[in-house]
Amino acid sequence: MAVRKFKPTTPGQRHKIIGAFEEITAAVPEKSLVSGKRSTGGRNNTGKMTMRYRGGGHKRKFRMIDFKRNKDGVPATVKSIEYDPNRSARIALLYYADGEKCYIIAPNGLQVGAVLMSGENAAPELGNTLPLKSIPIGTVVHNIELRPGQGAALVRSAGNFAQIVSREENYCVIKLPSGEVRRILGTCRATVGTVGNSDHALESSGKAGRTRWFGRRPHNRGVVMNPVDHPMGGGEGRASGGHPRSRKGLYSKGLKTRAPKKQSSKYIIERRKK
Repeated sequence: MAVRKFKPTTPGQRHKIIGAFEEITAAVPEKSLVSGKRSTGGRNNTGKMTMRYRGGGHKRKFRMIDFKRNKDGVPATVKSIEYDPNRSARIALLYYADGEKCYIIAPNGLQVGAVLMSGENAAPELGNTLPLKSIPIGTVVHNIELRPGQGAALVRSAGNFAQIVSREENYCVIKLPSGEVRRILGTCRATVGTVGNSDHALESSGKAGRTRWFGRRPHNRGVVMNPVDHPMGGGEGRASGGHPRSRKGLYSKGLKTRAPKKQSSKYIIERRKK
């Protein structure tokens, strides 16, 4: 994995840094695992704009990713590593021994031709999915379930990983990328390894137009609006608008928004670093 920098032949090339796509082995996705994806432009079912600064962007097709990995005991061969426009990580196409095909998030270091397994009896090796209770302490994992059988919910973006710190009865203690340490049921599944495309964090669009291709429109700050448009608007000159808050008046940047009696708080041992 690497990134490409460009010679400053144009203003847009000067600061442009993009991925090298070296690990990608297929240009066209598997047709049976692809479906159409509609763009909302930030509008709801009545056509009202409910999310600002969205719209446009390149057409995308949705790749159906298998986050459950519940075909236990059936070996799967990695056929290709592909690009996915819907996520920062790369995806891998698996061919199971019984003929089924599926996409998974590609771990760092996964090669075409590798054989992967899932289930309680699988070896804790790169790309294999097993219950947390079957993975040795200290192992680096990703694609972690929060509830057994629900499918991976945590640690799915490029370059991320979590670590199994210890075990407490039926639970495993996991240190997440945010720094949060929490208990997760030992029967929940996780995939061994780090999510691939770790150089994604080094990328730079280089120009505003490339951001528009992602479907993001220009974003203007509340401070530069009028009082009728935003609580932080108004004032003479560059007078700022008091305590940072949202357009609806909710305080931000420091206000704790987590529900104080949230059921899952009892599983959190240490909160994330601020």
